[in-house]
Amino acid sequence: MLFDTQNIQTVALADNLFIQKKVTINVLRLDEIHPIVSGNKLFKLHYFLEEAEASAHKTILTFGGAWSNHLPATAYACHSAGLKSIGIVRGEEPAALSLSLQQCRQYGMQLKYVTREAYSGKDEAPLIQMLKAEFGECLVVPEGGYDPLGARGAALIMDLIKDRSYTHVCVATGTATTLAGLLMAAEKGQEIIAVNVLKGLTDIEDRVNYLSNGNINMDQLSIFNDHHFGGYAKHTPELIRFMNQCWQQFQLPLDFVYTAKMLYAVFDGIIKDRFREGSKICCLHTGGLAGNHSLTAGTLLY
Repeated sequence: MLFDTQNIQTVALADNLFIQKKVTINVLRLDEIHPIVSGNKLFKLHYFLEEAEASAHKTILTFGGAWSNHLPATAYACHSAGLKSIGIVRGEEPAALSLSLQQCRQYGMQLKYVTREAYSGKDEAPLIQMLKAEFGECLVVPEGGYDPLGARGAALIMDLIKDRSYTHVCVATGTATTLAGLLMAAEKGQEIIAVNVLKGLTDIEDRVNYLSNGNINMDQLSIFNDHHFGGYAKHTPELIRFMNQCWQQFQLPLDFVYTAKMLYAVFDGIIKDRFREGSKICCLHTGGLAGNHSLTAGTLLY
């Protein structure tokens, strides 16, 4: 690992609801790993970085939107490892760069903007061949690290969960790369809960099968589909209120794209007796806090 992960905290959340329902809930603060390479990003990049370091070209090319967390994480990780990085950005170049794109520039990432139509072919050979013709040989990392290599890296997250007695591990799910890694490394009998943050995403099982090369027990997977709050990167006043409440009560900062939806789903599940008495729940804070800068100033209390 590029950064020390030994001091990552697992914090307990205290609430009368949990006492009443006889469950415990802890949060693994992966967001505290590093201000840029935070959350699950470092893990998903781990083996890609190793492969690029061993190559002759020492270059990583990857994809993301203007507010991507993946792009600046890749830029910083490559900068720290002495690698070259190229970011293919969805959409036209904005008049004012987002914080994410500013960080990419700061850490030496070369940015190329492509139309949304062209970007839709990011996983297809014609676009990849065109990009390699332009930039030269490189290691292509799919958006969000969506690759068996990314899932293998995400499996390392389970090494940070020192307490092996958790009955449930909960994670926000987009590409399902982190989810696949957790399933590969889960304890026997442990339930891994995926909170789907994308509206209409119906192929999570197929994704984790691909990402894990079929090396998972699907019986350990549960999917919560009803807490996307309108879809990817969408939010409602109810979700914002929940985020501010978590800050006031637990001093826990959440992002509206991933972790807030995951934790809201877990709280809702506890209220509705989705978790049996005695359940011990570990929720992964997968970072992504930089995305909150896209909200209107004053929306959040932190």
